[in-house]
Amino acid sequence: MVLDALLAERHVSRTAARLNMSQPAVSHALARLRHLFGDPLLIRRSGRLVPSARAREIAPVLTEALRQVREVLGPGGFDPAREKRAFRLAMSDYGSAVVLPDLLKKLRREAPGIDLAITQASREAMVQLVLDGECDLALGVFPDLPERIEAEQLFLEHFACLADREGLAGRGRLDLEAYLARPHMLVALKDEANTEIEMALRAIGHVRRVAVTLPHWGNAPRLIRGTDLVLTVARKALGGHERDPALVIFEPPFSIPSFPFVQVWHERRGGDPAHLWLRNAVARVSRSL
Repeated sequence: MVLDALLAERHVSRTAARLNMSQPAVSHALARLRHLFGDPLLIRRSGRLVPSARAREIAPVLTEALRQVREVLGPGGFDPAREKRAFRLAMSDYGSAVVLPDLLKKLRREAPGIDLAITQASREAMVQLVLDGECDLALGVFPDLPERIEAEQLFLEHFACLADREGLAGRGRLDLEAYLARPHMLVALKDEANTEIEMALRAIGHVRRVAVTLPHWGNAPRLIRGTDLVLTVARKALGGHERDPALVIFEPPFSIPSFPFVQVWHERRGGDPAHLWLRNAVARVSRSL
């Protein structure tokens, strides 16, 4: 169990917290395992523990063996109400706004000993955090995933537009010509020319003017009030603004493909019952949105 946790966490103190052991006890266990296998197993590089070639050979065999043992023992060894564990999740503030509220209620009700640490990064950086063992679970849109990363679709998301009601002069929406004549707000961690929206417009021979780019979903809708800007974003990000009398939500005047919002994790986490419980909790709250 210690070796499996070490290979998953790649961090002595996090392994200690996961197994409810002291950090010296985990360090002593690692020393014994190194002696037993005649291999360093985990090598410190650039301040991180990286598995040796021998450890990479052992990991899938060990994970499968532990999975079979857990199947024989049944679910009695895992009790979410008594579990004490910290998980590191990566997601944008869109994911935080849409998924976290119901997830936190579920955790506080059913697993009060589970703690969450949330981080935000680009899509590529979040996947790398999962690969490096620095993150347990990432939620987002990941069109291309490397080997050993597993994924589960949480829901299918669609795009919608948001504009100031007075600026629409009584209209409930904009046609394509009016849409293209307006300045736009883009939500992105960096200045991106290849968003799903831009690609959909280029496919029909058009471009739009992005007048404002900002990295936060949460504040974007409020900034639309009293301006001529148009915000085109994932529909669930606008859920709290449907009854705002100053704003209008409408369908884009051109086709933008829907996209799957998923959770991803490293295959080495697959057999961890606490991790499986958390993934199932994320899936349940997401599908009820």
